[in-house]
Amino acid sequence: MKLIIGNKNYSSWSLRGWLACKQSGLAFEEIQVPLYGDDWDQRKKETEGIAPSSGKVPVLWDDDAVVWDSLALLEYLADKVGRDRFWPKADDARAMARSMVAEMPSSFQALRTQCPMNVRRRVEGASIDDAAKSDIVRVLTLWAEARARFGKGGPYLFGTFSAADIFYAPVVSRFTSYGIGVPGFALAYMEAIWSHEWLQSWIAAAEAEDSTIAQFEAEPVKR
Repeated sequence: MKLIIGNKNYSSWSLRGWLACKQSGLAFEEIQVPLYGDDWDQRKKETEGIAPSSGKVPVLWDDDAVVWDSLALLEYLADKVGRDRFWPKADDARAMARSMVAEMPSSFQALRTQCPMNVRRRVEGASIDDAAKSDIVRVLTLWAEARARFGKGGPYLFGTFSAADIFYAPVVSRFTSYGIGVPGFALAYMEAIWSHEWLQSWIAAAEAEDSTIAQFEAEPVKR
């Protein structure tokens, strides 16, 4: 398999696809394409492996199969290796985990816009508006319910590392980068995610990158 990803410092969806591949346990080749450079449009056309129907990352190639959406990528891998590797076994826990994962692509736009993923960045007391604060409250509410109802088997949202952690890992990065204050249970969860060996590997690679994307390095808007 080949996984095409963007800059590790900035690409939250690439992180999700990469973590899904790691969770699958299958061997894959990682191919990185720097995002949003002056030649990005041309590179999308020229880079072998970029799905022509989307021009976005991540993209997974598995022989003739092409998957270019992070959730579809995770589900494709779950079909290959067994869904229990990604999802809780119990119906009630799996129902909540699926709902939490599905909510990510369609929600939290204010948080994404005001706190773009930037693994290397640290901002003290970033100023965000009420819409982003509402997104944060919603995330914390989901985390709290998952941990309270289903988290007794380990430090992750549903006890063991799962699809829900894969999809909320970039949120942990955002909260860390922008100094978002969280209650103790959420801080413990964030520490568990941040210290996971796969996250540590991704963070080290992100910190080693020498490329920057100006639009994600701008000073936060004061509100």
